[in-house]
Amino acid sequence: MSFRVVIDSCGELTDEMKKSGNFVSAPLTLQVDEYIVQDDEEHFNQAEFLKKVAECPNCPKSSCPSPEIYRDAYDCDADHVYAVTLSEKLSGSYNSAVLGKNLYLEDHPDAKVYVFNSCSASVGETLIGLKIQELEERGLSFEEVVEQTEAYILSQDTWFVLENLDTLRKNGRLGTVKALVATALKIKPVMGSTDEGTIIQLDQARGMKKALVKMVDSIEEKKSSDPQERMVGIAHCNCPQRAEMVKEEILKRLPFKDVILVNTAGVSTMYANDGGIIVVA
Repeated sequence: MSFRVVIDSCGELTDEMKKSGNFVSAPLTLQVDEYIVQDDEEHFNQAEFLKKVAECPNCPKSSCPSPEIYRDAYDCDADHVYAVTLSEKLSGSYNSAVLGKNLYLEDHPDAKVYVFNSCSASVGETLIGLKIQELEERGLSFEEVVEQTEAYILSQDTWFVLENLDTLRKNGRLGTVKALVATALKIKPVMGSTDEGTIIQLDQARGMKKALVKMVDSIEEKKSSDPQERMVGIAHCNCPQRAEMVKEEILKRLPFKDVILVNTAGVSTMYANDGGIIVVA
């Protein structure tokens, strides 16, 4: 059976995923004042975008792919089609993907299409895409892939430490987070996501390095039972050395079966800002 996975552009595609032909990206649109860019490889330039965000007093914005973009992405020769979107609590991308599915099924009522709410973002979506690929390559049925992927999503945890939280705060993505002050003291919150995909504060530390260590402490605590069965994804915004340091620290403590490192695409760059680190396991 052939398959296709449509991942909105908050999820990064690895080089291997791009080469496989089984993955396509549904681009969001990014806006910094009058500057508007589509979040895809052809149009998005991370360095240029970070410069515009740094220079602009106003908050950057994103808009999700239209239902028609999703409908067109589903229209292929694959037997099984899946979509993976960033958390429904953070974006309208999930609802748009579902609307696109309904549009597609009007003309293709027998098609097998399923939309996953990642309850995460960024490299969390990447890992879900890789889980779908693993299950498909094992020859599981469409229904089994859906069931086991949904279970995998429930087992995922997301952590992140950012140099600044301005974009998340201005865009209202930190509604439940209270203790976000002390910029002058260099306090860095260690953030995570709930099972539903909302953002919470897990811990905090003075300085980026100490905050990253606290993040790894939390990863060790939550994932110590079966690390050899799991992959870890690390997304970094323009800080590969910091990502490598986090990877080494994680692998010192837990024997995960694999770790993938990706540079953030447009949407994740907008929220993570320069120097941000996101980990999903």
